[in-house]
Amino acid sequence: MNKIEKINLTAAIILSGICSCAPKPNAVPKNEYGLPVVERNGTYRQIIKADSTHRMVPLSSLLHPVNTAFFYATADNFTHQVLYHHPQPYLRLEAANALKKVQDSLHTIGLDLKIFDSYRPYSVTRKMWEIVPDDRYAANPANGSGHNRGVAVDLTLIDSKTGRELNMPTAFDSFSDTSHQDFMNLPEAIIQNRRLLKKVMEQYGFIALDTEWWHFYLPNPKRYELLDLSFKQLRRAVK
Repeated sequence: MNKIEKINLTAAIILSGICSCAPKPNAVPKNEYGLPVVERNGTYRQIIKADSTHRMVPLSSLLHPVNTAFFYATADNFTHQVLYHHPQPYLRLEAANALKKVQDSLHTIGLDLKIFDSYRPYSVTRKMWEIVPDDRYAANPANGSGHNRGVAVDLTLIDSKTGRELNMPTAFDSFSDTSHQDFMNLPEAIIQNRRLLKKVMEQYGFIALDTEWWHFYLPNPKRYELLDLSFKQLRRAVK
């Protein structure tokens, strides 16, 4: 081995050592369904270090104002149980930036968003399924949810000045045909409100769920890992 070859080999070893430190998403532990689930802040930080586009963003840093009504933090939801505590709205960077564009667009016509749910820990999806094991109403933990991946959001429209919600086909989490995007036996004003929400969300990259007028998500959600970080953990992780 000549001198140049030794130098090249040494450089390769050094670079290999550096690269081996870079965390890889496929190193995330998998659960019984074979799904990678992030349960520790350290694992989350490693993923973000490897790919900053996976970063979770507090919506309060982008949406002004940020309006919320977290029904799952109360017993006033379809499970009749408190499912999580001290929530804050978080989404992945791409979804958060897209939602900011939605809010900014709506604000020019005197409207804002009100968020019912955004990021939701995977353990909450498990709990929902235990209570209501019906994939018409809850995500099967064998697949996980876009909420667990930080790319889905449940929301409605409100008047910017009064804060009052615009009339929509149903209340949040009202599981019936009336909540479907194509249900038309409604007053024209309500159809127009639903149509406006869907139009502006789709304009900035979200996909509407056919059976829930309030639910929107980014395409290809499985490119992101499932997260099972509590809101307390997440607040610490994103500092």
